Amino acid sequence: MNTEKRLTKAYENAAVEYFDKNSKYIIFSDVHRGDDSVSDEFARNQAVFHHVLNYYYKKGYIYVEAGDGDELWEHKNFKHIRLAHKDIFIVLKKYFDSDKLRMIYGNHNIYLKDKKYVKKHYYQFYDEYNQQRVDLFNGIVPIEALLLKHKVTEQEILIVHGHQGDLINDQFWRISMLLLRYFWRFLHIVGFENPSSPARNLYKRHKVEKNYNKWIKKHKVMLICGHTHRPKFPKKYDLPYFNTGCCINTRGIPGIEIADDSIQMVDWRIKVGKDGFMRIDRTVVRGPEPIDKYDCKNINDFNDLKPNCSDIYDE
Repeated sequence: MNTEKRLTKAYENAAVEYFDKNSKYIIFSDVHRGDDSVSDEFARNQAVFHHVLNYYYKKGYIYVEAGDGDELWEHKNFKHIRLAHKDIFIVLKKYFDSDKLRMIYGNHNIYLKDKKYVKKHYYQFYDEYNQQRVDLFNGIVPIEALLLKHKVTEQEILIVHGHQGDLINDQFWRISMLLLRYFWRFLHIVGFENPSSPARNLYKRHKVEKNYNKWIKKHKVMLICGHTHRPKFPKKYDLPYFNTGCCINTRGIPGIEIADDSIQMVDWRIKVGKDGFMRIDRTVVRGPEPIDKYDCKNINDFNDLKPNCSDIYDE
């Protein structure tokens, strides 16, 4: 099944949520929380991400995790991930308890598509200190897609992970998972890259992104996703394709904020001041732009828009 069919199916079956000027969303993708071993690429950014989550929680944002939050391909036992990053899950639980967590599954945590798996691993966990089971995300329902609809303008924004239609990471995900878990995971530690991943393969990444743009062109729906690990924010005359990037790069954690009927891309990273002290800084790298600027159905010259192919860090 190609990207056109898979994205369309995700769009048609998406969980619908209405938003307005007062709504606030922060979208991150590809966190890839691991077990804190040498193969856990998220571990180096854990402190930054913990600060970031607390920042948005205090400001009342809804957190949308757009797929691949937990690295379940490498570590099927979620317990090891939870224990390795328990501080992160404490904050995530605050979001969940406040009805401000939207968990979308991607290819690396596609196990969340299985209700039995979710109930067994995500609803509760055993607290060894108190020797009893306690709630984590009791009753959570991970989704494949989230469709935001504006209460006034009826503008639609589709949020998915972005693996839909990527053959080796979608239909044949089990093969990719086994190769990663028992082969590429260990080679990656010594410097080899997995060619099946669009995050590691430039040709594959561009092919996937071209398919996203074709879908936007045909269906006239603004799209936000992850998967390729490459941050995207459309420039003038670009199709409204946004990509959150990933949370495992050493150069920072990019994310997309939607608030006050505007959208912008931000970057969080550790910086050293003139006084020698290290601090975590938030920088707006693109935007803010009015959200209705990307309402495809109201853009007069929509057919003249071109694919969005440039990396924001390359400009």
